[in-house]
Amino acid sequence: MTTQTDPSPRTSAAGGDGSRERAPQAGRPWAIVAGREVVVRLTNRAFLVSTLITLVFIVGIGAFSAWQSGRTSTATVAVTSQDAGRLVSTAAAAAKAADSSTEIEATTLSSEAAARSALTAGDADAWLHQGSNGSWVLTSTDTPGGSVQTALADAVRSEALSANAAAAGTSVEAIERGTVLATERLDGAEDNTGAIRLATLAFALLFFMAAMLFGQQIAASVVEEKQSRLVEIIATAIPLRELLAGKVLGNSLLALGQVILYGAVGLVAVSFTDLSGLLPGLSAAVVWFVVFFAVGFFALACLFAVAGALASRTEDLQSTTSPMTMVLMLVYVIGFTVTGTALKIASFVPIMSVVAMPGRILSGEAAWWEPVVALLLMLAFAAVTVVVGERIYRRSLMQTRGKMSWREGLKASDA
Repeated sequence: MTTQTDPSPRTSAAGGDGSRERAPQAGRPWAIVAGREVVVRLTNRAFLVSTLITLVFIVGIGAFSAWQSGRTSTATVAVTSQDAGRLVSTAAAAAKAADSSTEIEATTLSSEAAARSALTAGDADAWLHQGSNGSWVLTSTDTPGGSVQTALADAVRSEALSANAAAAGTSVEAIERGTVLATERLDGAEDNTGAIRLATLAFALLFFMAAMLFGQQIAASVVEEKQSRLVEIIATAIPLRELLAGKVLGNSLLALGQVILYGAVGLVAVSFTDLSGLLPGLSAAVVWFVVFFAVGFFALACLFAVAGALASRTEDLQSTTSPMTMVLMLVYVIGFTVTGTALKIASFVPIMSVVAMPGRILSGEAAWWEPVVALLLMLAFAAVTVVVGERIYRRSLMQTRGKMSWREGLKASDA
């Protein structure tokens, strides 16, 4: 009788990464896991619907802004004298030259009573007339529009200055000489503070939404596999570090793809608004945001996976993911509220720099080397996070003694 030996190789019963006996696998296990994560998300109806809704929201904001910028309203001003009519004509010409979204037109009425009736009936938006002391008065049923009031005030002021200058035997230019305060930036750029704050807010909101959505999905996926003991079967086939790498890479690619999609659609939407002049600087800021997001989310994804491994059931996730949630909330708030030196410091702090540095790039405050240094710091942080996170993940994933703290996970021994 001959004894046959099993030709199939076997691995050790307890590997250094916390896995049990495994059968040999062809290919790269992490790539298989990553592919599965991508397919599961892309075939999830809730994920697709939420992505579509966000895209519609971005396009809607762009369409509304474009419509508002191209929308022109007409303000009708009642007049009862030639002098008032001349002032309204001057204001209308000035508003048109300034490319205002409001057009001003005069309607001549025969008496003050007719003007009051026109205001009451809504046939006129305002009534320009002289008061008892000879000064001009703009009467309306409600506060007149800012652009209308400004244009008429400038017209009244200009005519009064001309009359006073003629009476004094001089010119308007001589009277106004040295009375105008001009403003400029040291770098010669236009002041777009409002638009920059809006873009920084968009960066903060986009980072917060993507990190929370995909981070919580990673944590939920890990704890579900642990709670159902499916991970014990998976661990016999592939190393746990390969499982972690696949989950993190797969979800990171999805998150990055979604952010790139949102950013591209947002830039196209901006091109149809009055902010189209900011596109060169905004495009550069978006590119840097995508780069910082890719590195920062990779580190956060690893931490969310660890949070799932520390939990023993789905109900534990609120506790184990709270550190990341607090950090994301802090980044969201600080990203668009701090200014000056505090913002400069935040732009070099890992995770916070995902939002703070692109905002400084857009405003022109960052030198060329600053985003490079901030990115290197982010890479160093991500490397440390992945090393430490992988160790806690391996040591806590196979534990079945209930929820573990982050300190307990770091001190636990390999299973």
